[in-house]
Amino acid sequence: MLERLEIEALIVLAEELHFGRTAERLHVSRARISQTITGLERRIGAPLFERTSRSVRLTPLGQRLHAEVAPGYRRITAAVEQARAAARGVDGVLAVGYLGTAAGEFVMDVVRALAGRHPGTDVHIHETQIKDMFGPLRSGRVELLVTQLPVVEPDLECGPVVLRLPRMLAVATNHPLARRATVSVEDLARDRVFACLGDVPAYWQEHLAPALTPTGQPVRRGRSAATLQETLAMVGAGQGITPVAADVARTYAPRGVAYVPFDDAEPFEYGLVWRAGGDTARVRAFVETAERVVAAA
Repeated sequence: MLERLEIEALIVLAEELHFGRTAERLHVSRARISQTITGLERRIGAPLFERTSRSVRLTPLGQRLHAEVAPGYRRITAAVEQARAAARGVDGVLAVGYLGTAAGEFVMDVVRALAGRHPGTDVHIHETQIKDMFGPLRSGRVELLVTQLPVVEPDLECGPVVLRLPRMLAVATNHPLARRATVSVEDLARDRVFACLGDVPAYWQEHLAPALTPTGQPVRRGRSAATLQETLAMVGAGQGITPVAADVARTYAPRGVAYVPFDDAEPFEYGLVWRAGGDTARVRAFVETAERVVAAA
């Protein structure tokens, strides 16, 4: 295996054909270049350069070795420079939004991992609300969002799914469903399901709680709520029921609310979302690091 200085000395001396200029370009002494080339020739077993008091030139063997080594070295050097340039582009502030406790915890995991890979990136974290799901992203308050899917918006792009959380049904503790070990999607037809207040796409509301159960039973929409806390307060007051992700059951335990797992509902998925055309170097670095965190988990 050739040492770095041996490779560089071979390539630069082949270009300069002068030991002094080669030493200047590599910021070492002329004697060091001479020793390096002599040692390389000893390892190869034959001269690579013909030296006289007036000139230096490659031998046929030296020409062949240079022709094989130089392109690879230049590709490696170019790749390193590109990586350095990309790293410099990552430096700066990145505003990241999240929806829900689990998404917030995931963002913090990514931030910790990102600090080791790109210490010049300063991540500012913002909590978002269902009532204005995409507003912070569209206004530029955040550049990247970890939010509950689906997201089907022409001006937004979706990255990888990073979380999958089981669905649970939030009901009042005195509700008949609270005594059940599990519930099904069909049980949504047994009470009013809270609607989301604010700028929430209809397809997202339908994914949260469908208008019809699998057997075609209508699901009645109840009162609207702007925040999760409002929704749970009304659930506890017996004013309706609502599907939630498992992290809600783990994090929020308001008086009068019980959580029952679904036995037939797909989990909620959370993914990375950014503005179309807004995949900057910092956004890409966050996405790549998020994928590493997911893979490690």
